[in-house]
Amino acid sequence: MGIVAGLDSSPDFTRIVVCDSDTGAVLRQGYAPHPLESPEGGGRPADVDPQVWLLSLGEAAGGGLLEGVQAIGVSAQANSVVPLDAQGNTVRPAMVGGDKRSQVAAADLIDALGGREAWAQAVGSVPQTGQPVTKLRWLARTEPEAAARTAVLLQAHDWLVWQLLGRPARRTTDRGGASGTGYWSAATGGYRPDLVELALGHQAMLPEVIGPADAAGTTPEGLLISAGTGETQAAAFGLGIGLGDAVVSLGASGSVMAVHPEALVDQYGMITSLADATGMHLPVVTTLNAVRALRGTAELLGVPDLESLSELAMKSTPGSHGLVLLPYLEGERTPNLPHTAGTLAGLRRESMRPEHLARAAFEGMLCGLVDALDVLRGRGVDVRRVFLLGAAAELPAVQAAAPALFGTQVVVPQPADYAAIGSARQAAWALGVSQGTLDPRTPPVWQGPVAQVLEPGEELAVGQAVRQQYVSVREQTHPGAL
Repeated sequence: MGIVAGLDSSPDFTRIVVCDSDTGAVLRQGYAPHPLESPEGGGRPADVDPQVWLLSLGEAAGGGLLEGVQAIGVSAQANSVVPLDAQGNTVRPAMVGGDKRSQVAAADLIDALGGREAWAQAVGSVPQTGQPVTKLRWLARTEPEAAARTAVLLQAHDWLVWQLLGRPARRTTDRGGASGTGYWSAATGGYRPDLVELALGHQAMLPEVIGPADAAGTTPEGLLISAGTGETQAAAFGLGIGLGDAVVSLGASGSVMAVHPEALVDQYGMITSLADATGMHLPVVTTLNAVRALRGTAELLGVPDLESLSELAMKSTPGSHGLVLLPYLEGERTPNLPHTAGTLAGLRRESMRPEHLARAAFEGMLCGLVDALDVLRGRGVDVRRVFLLGAAAELPAVQAAAPALFGTQVVVPQPADYAAIGSARQAAWALGVSQGTLDPRTPPVWQGPVAQVLEPGEELAVGQAVRQQYVSVREQTHPGAL
């Protein structure tokens, strides 16, 4: 069929991969940082002029990178809002990231609709800090003039697709992107304009939600642009996960998502019911504490980095001589304990050694993620294989403990630009459908990621005993929290 490109506009940079549309083999790559100025005190800015995304895109595509490309797919950071006026100009900079400014707005919205269960029933998620719907509430309360001028609401990948197509009258998004807004329901496949009004104070034009294999349009030069999607959905598509697969992401916080044939409604708000990039569903459960628990333990023990902490942990044995760390250092979302702190239990004279605390940190982090996975399993989600992502997935202490604690095969893919690869795969699908060579219900089959495969093997029983030790401490400390 030819050559396609996938573009991922993350919070800090743009990556582009150019792939063979039949096999998915990466032929060329481009990269450019976003020209962002850090706010006072460092960290990522919460407001960004979307033009920087275009500048970064142009730089990443330099040197003839896109020569011969027939179709482009776009993914971009989730939780972004680009408010436009009636003429299509930005009313204010885009609001991006897990924006702490909207904490009060999230609580306001939960109350305004009648509680967490009302939101879960309406759109499959409860408003969270940084989610687009809460950003709209913050805008209406804090910048009422800008809110009043807002006539159109786009997310980052919607805006980039629209720009690539030459700003046509039609504006589009996909199910994956729409499902993260807080005003579109993955269960019904429809918007809730009343929730936009509840948040923003008035109605606004929302992009048309097109199918996974649909094209958003064609550029004046004849380049097909696919629907685009959110970064999470694109990465899942790039990894090639399907039914029976879960993805556990190890960042400072953690997330667990799995492919499921239907949307899950969770009255407690622990599950965020996203749509994926294939027409299926992608329920997600997040924890506030993952690698931050390892970093905190490394600082406490005075070791210089996570590699050293892992080396230390490997000198201990499964169960950490009875030490159990509940790693709720920032409070926790799963279980819902926002105001709690971490707990270290099982202290005895023989367990008070650095290697046992190091091991307890790894086991506590992983058991917290198993709790999140069990929320999905408890709702009937089939998990036969776990993909483990993030730099910490490479650590020997993680790889030694994870298969037995998760109780299933663990796959550790080599680091790659999976969101950009997923975007390219979406472009290949839309191109194939437009040419009549692919079925709109079946995406192209691409080669899977190069990965380590770890089996629980004989360690399974030991892992389950460690897991039970953790659950007992959690139940004693926070009865009925899960």
